[in-house]
Amino acid sequence: MALFGLVGVVATLLISEPLKRASQFSHAANEYLGLLLAFFVCVVGFVVCFYLSRDLSDQAKVLLSEALNNKALAGFSIELLRLGFALCIAVMLGKLCISVGVVNRQMLAHSYVSPVKQFFDDYGVKTAWLLLALIGLYRISDIVLGVMSNLFYQDLGFTKVDIANAVKFFGLAMTIIGGFLGGIWVMRHGVMRVLFISALLVVVTNMMFIALYFAGKNVFVLYAVVSADNLVAGIATAAFVAFLSSLVNVQFTAMQYAIFSSLMTLIPKVLAGYSGSIVESIGYPGFFIFTGLIGLPILLLVVLAQRSLIVHEREVSQESKAS
Repeated sequence: MALFGLVGVVATLLISEPLKRASQFSHAANEYLGLLLAFFVCVVGFVVCFYLSRDLSDQAKVLLSEALNNKALAGFSIELLRLGFALCIAVMLGKLCISVGVVNRQMLAHSYVSPVKQFFDDYGVKTAWLLLALIGLYRISDIVLGVMSNLFYQDLGFTKVDIANAVKFFGLAMTIIGGFLGGIWVMRHGVMRVLFISALLVVVTNMMFIALYFAGKNVFVLYAVVSADNLVAGIATAAFVAFLSSLVNVQFTAMQYAIFSSLMTLIPKVLAGYSGSIVESIGYPGFFIFTGLIGLPILLLVVLAQRSLIVHEREVSQESKAS
C-alpha cells in the first residue's frame, strides 16, 4: 500500500509547476511557514490538553455516573466537555500566535475569513446556517453505523475472508455502480430531490441490518444487505458531492469546498467514536434503530434547505431586475 501511495508522490515531484500559478501567491514563503507553525502549535496544544486531562476526566466520569446512575451518559458528557476544553485551548494558542506576529493577519483573513464571509454574503445568514447544518449532518446515519459494521459482521461469525469478499470487493463494485446511478439521477431529477431520496434510502438500509442480525451467519442475507447499503452510499455520495460543488463561490472554490468536505464528516465521526458504547448499552438492534432515527431529521433539513434556496434565488432575481 505504501508503494501505491508513492505513485502520486513521484508524479507530483516530476510535474513542473505552471509559471502562471507562481504569480498568484501574494505572500512570502516565511509567512506561509508561520501559518503552518501556528497550526502545529494549536494541534500540539490540543493533544497535550486532551492527554493531561485523562486522569481528571476518569475521576469525573465515576462521580457523574454515580450521580446520574448512567455510566454511558456520564462518559459521553465528560468526554464532550473534555473535547470542548481542548478546543478552547487550541483557539487560545492560535490567537496568541496571531498577537505575537507569527501569522500575518491579512493572509489569515484572506485565506480563512474571506471564504466564510463570502459564503454568508452569497446565501444570507438564515440560508447559510441551514446549508451548513445539512452539510454537517447529512452523512451522520451511515458514518455512525459504518464504524461498527465490520465488528458486527465478525460478531455474527463471518470470517475476515467472508467480510473482505462481501464488503471490500463486491461492496466496492456496488458503490461504484451507485456513484454512476447517482450522477445520472442528479442530471435528470436535480440535486435536492436525489439528496432527499438517498437520505430516505440510507434510513431503510440501516434497518436492513436488523434483518441480518436475526438471520445470523447467512451469506445470502449478508450480500443483500451489503449490496443495498453500498449502492445507496454511492448514490448519496454522488448527489452530495454535486450539492457541495454547487454551493462554492468561484473566488474561493478550494477553500470553501475544503471547509464543506471537512464539516461533512466532523460531527458524524465525533458521534461515531461512541458507537461502541451505544452498542454495549442497547445492543445491535437498538443501535441500528438509533442510526436510522437520527437520519430522519435530515429529510426535513433537505426540504427546508430546498425551500430556502428557492426563496433566496427569487430575492436575488428580483434585486438584479430592480438594479
